[in-house]
Amino acid sequence: MTKYHARDIIDLVIRPILTEKATMLMEQNKYTFDVVSKAKKPEIQAAIEQIFDVKVQSVNTHQPPRKQRRVGKFVGYRSQYKRAIVTLAEGYSLQNIFFPEV
Repeated sequence: MTKYHARDIIDLVIRPILTEKATMLMEQNKYTFDVVSKAKKPEIQAAIEQIFDVKVQSVNTHQPPRKQRRVGKFVGYRSQYKRAIVTLAEGYSLQNIFFPEV
């Protein structure tokens, strides 16, 4: 397991995902994040708990395949990333952070 300092563990989470599918998962208390591709599940759990001050029940991860992109005659690939679906414990929620009251 890679060791991270407390100040570096925050950098593991890149951004939250707010797509239609991710919004439907929020009803089940599951939240989706893009994370650094080398991050492990315990590290992701520690980062989410530290950033949002919540209790994480489980973490599921997957790495989608890289997509090919063309710029003129040059062919390349998009950067590799990992997506984490985090299930929060009963009684915790991030709804007020993602969708504040207007």
